[in-house]
Amino acid sequence: MRIASILFSSLLLLAAFGATAQDGEKLFKQNCATCHLASDKALIGPGLAGIEDRAPSREWIVGWVQNPDGMIASGDAYANTIKEFSPTAMTAFGYLEEGDIHAILDYIAHPPAPKEVAVEAAAGPVEGESGSLDENTLRNVLLAIAGLLLVLVVILSSVRKSLTSLLSEKTGETAPEELGAWGSITNWLNMNRGWTGVILLVATLAFLRWGVIELMEIGVYQGYKPEQPIAFSHKIHAGQNGINCVYCHTSAEKGKTAGIPSLNVCMNCHSYVSEGPSGTVEIAKIYAALDYNPETKVYGDSPKAIEWVRVHNLPDLAYFNHSQHVVVGKIECQKCHGAVEEMGVAEQHSPLTMGWCVDCHRTTSVQVANNEYYEDLHERTPAWHDGNPVTVERIGGLECAKCHY
Repeated sequence: MRIASILFSSLLLLAAFGATAQDGEKLFKQNCATCHLASDKALIGPGLAGIEDRAPSREWIVGWVQNPDGMIASGDAYANTIKEFSPTAMTAFGYLEEGDIHAILDYIAHPPAPKEVAVEAAAGPVEGESGSLDENTLRNVLLAIAGLLLVLVVILSSVRKSLTSLLSEKTGETAPEELGAWGSITNWLNMNRGWTGVILLVATLAFLRWGVIELMEIGVYQGYKPEQPIAFSHKIHAGQNGINCVYCHTSAEKGKTAGIPSLNVCMNCHSYVSEGPSGTVEIAKIYAALDYNPETKVYGDSPKAIEWVRVHNLPDLAYFNHSQHVVVGKIECQKCHGAVEEMGVAEQHSPLTMGWCVDCHRTTSVQVANNEYYEDLHERTPAWHDGNPVTVERIGGLECAKCHY
C-alpha cells in the first residue's frame, strides 16, 4: 500500500490544479508516470498493476486517499500496516470526489497496450520547411539580378556612345553609326569573344544562385543533433514513461527560457532507479557528477557540473518568451520542438528562422476563449467579431519591436 500512498498523492495534487477528474489516463501520464508504471514493473515506486487486489477494497482506497491520518488513528489494521512499511504519511485530500478516484483506478486496471516505438530516421533538414529558400523567392532574386545586369548594359552603352562622340570631335572623324543597346549586345556576341561572355554570364548567374542559397542557410541548424555528455533519451523519459515536459523544464511555464534541469531533478527518480534500458553506465555518470554513492545514498563534497551541449539557440537580437507561448498562447511543445517524446537524442526540429516565426504568427489563431490574458482586449475590440480568425498578426504579432528591441 505504499503504492497507494505515493500514487494518490500525485493524483490529488493534479486535481488541486483543476485537471479533468474523469480523464484517468491523462492524470496518470502527467503526474503518476513520473514515479510509477501501470504495469507490475517498478520505476521509482512499485508497479501499480493489481493495486486493487492488494487493498481491502475500492471503498477502503477512497477512504485512505481522503483521510489517511484518520484511518490510521482509528486503528484500521491495514492502514497501520502501511504506516509500518512507510512512515511517511500521505497528505489528506478530502475534497477529491469518490468518482475521481474510481476513474483513476479504472485506468490502472485497464491501461492501453504499449505502442511500438518506431526506429529513428536519420537526422537532417525537413524538406519543405519554412525557412528554406523556396523556388519562387529564388526566381525573383535571379530576375532582380538579371534586371540589374540589363540596366548595367544600358548604362555602359550610354557611356560608350558619349566616349565615341567625344573622340570623333577631337579627331574630326565621322562617328560610326550607333547600334543602340540591343544592337551593341548582338554586335558584341558576333565578335570572336562573344561566346566567352555568354559563358561568363551564365557562370556568374549560377554562382549568384548558389551564393543566395548558401547565405539563406547561415545560422540555420535544423536537424542539429549533438552528442551529449550523458546519453539522455527523451523517448524513454517523455515517451515510454510519460513524464511531462514541465516536470524537468519547470521554467517553460514561468519565464523566458525553458531551462536545463539540474541533476537534483534527475535524482528525484534516480536515487531509486540505478539501471535503465541501456544499463548502468549513463546513470552512473549522474552519480559521479554529484559525488553520490548509490550504495550508501550519501553525497560527497566534490560535485561537478555537467557541460550539456545546447541544441536550440536563438541570436541575441531576437527575443522569445516560453511562458508567453506555452501559457498564454497555449502552444504545445511539439509545435516547435517536434515529437520530442520519440527522440532518442534531442535535435532541432524546426529551422527557427525569422520567416518561420512570421509564417506561424500569420496562421496561428489566438486562443481568446476562456483566456483571461485576452478577454479584456477581446471585449474592447469589436472589430474582431467579423467571423475571421484572430491571428497573432492581427494583434501586432508582426511588429518589429515585438521580437527586436
